[in-house]
This record gives sequence, C-alpha cells and structure tokens, in this order.
Amino acid sequence: MFKRLILLTSLIVFLIGTSLYFSNYIIEKETKPFIFKNVKNIPKHKVGVVLGTTKYLLNGTLNLYYKYRLITAYDLFKSNKIEFILVSGDNSSPSYNEPLTFKEDLIKLGVPESKIYMDFAGFRTLDSMVRAKEIFGLSEFIVISQEFHNARAIYIGKKKGINAIGFNAKNVPSKYGFKTNIREKFARVKVFIDLFFHKNPKFLGDKVIIK
Repeated sequence: MFKRLILLTSLIVFLIGTSLYFSNYIIEKETKPFIFKNVKNIPKHKVGVVLGTTKYLLNGTLNLYYKYRLITAYDLFKSNKIEFILVSGDNSSPSYNEPLTFKEDLIKLGVPESKIYMDFAGFRTLDSMVRAKEIFGLSEFIVISQEFHNARAIYIGKKKGINAIGFNAKNVPSKYGFKTNIREKFARVKVFIDLFFHKNPKFLGDKVIIK
C-alpha cells in the first residue's frame, strides 16, 4: 500500500512538472516574436489594451505592477504609438474598480478623457482579450503589461483569432514578484485547460465602438 502511494505521488508530481514545463515552453516560444521592449520598434496601432491590476497592495503600498503599466500606457500614447487606451480590469464590487482607477491616473498624466475607454468585466486575462474583440471590435491591438503577462495574453489572443502584439511594462524585482511568478506558472497550464474546454468570458454584452 505504501509503495503504491509513493508511485501515485511520484506520478502526480511528474504530471504537474511536465505540464508546467511544456505550457511555459510553448507560450514563450510562440509569442516571443510578438513582444516588444523598445517604443521605437513597435508598430503603431489604434488601441493599446492595459491589463488591469490593483493600485495598492494589502499593506497599503503602491503596486509596482500597476505603476509600471500606467507609465507604459502613457509613454506609448505620448509617443503616438497608440491613439486610444482601453483599460480592462475587475469591477466586481462598487468599492473596487480597476479600470476607473487607471483612467483617473492616466488623465492626471495628461491623457485626454476622450481617448480612454474602460472594460469593467476584464476579470481574467482571457476575458480581457476576448472582450476586446467581441465587445470593442478590436481584431488587432497592443497589449500592455509585464512580459510574463503579455506572453500569456498574446497566446490566448492568437488562439481566439486576435492579432495582438505586446509591449512590456517594466518588470518588478524578483523578490517583489516571487508569488506572482509562481502563480503565473500555473496560470499558463490553465490557459490550455480553458482553451480545451472552450472557456468563454464571464460576461459579454453590448458592443462599444472606439472612435
């Protein structure tokens, strides 16, 4: 009985490890050509889609992921690489509104309000990508997030018929982002599970024209 338990445990560990390795390998390999780091090199697009995150951490300090995505979106707009910014994030309760927070801070930086659109149902990366296409009519756009997140988002987009490219916001120190990096490994496995089962966004809704 004990030997069977050891064998079963070993098999589970092997399957998890294999899944983590190959999901990461495939996503990295297939998206690398579509991810940019230099503003001068990225092609101009009508819309940049910022993938939302919370502004403040539980301890009350500013979330660096948020800060760097905000700055990157502004830099792309200021450099005329995008005409509009679509902020996609979580607004699951009246007291929590990622898109509106981003919008307010973008306006403070100097982006005109008329150039900012909000997607309040970007609960997951899959939701943000698919809704950008189905709700906002975007077949191509620039994804704005950190490199690890861009890779996953672009992979999902390609599988959903979206011609997306990514621009990397500055990454955070490895110690700061340790938990996020661990979660990302499992999120990449879930990408393949969601695609296999044809997972759809939690909400769709009325069309919005960006103009």
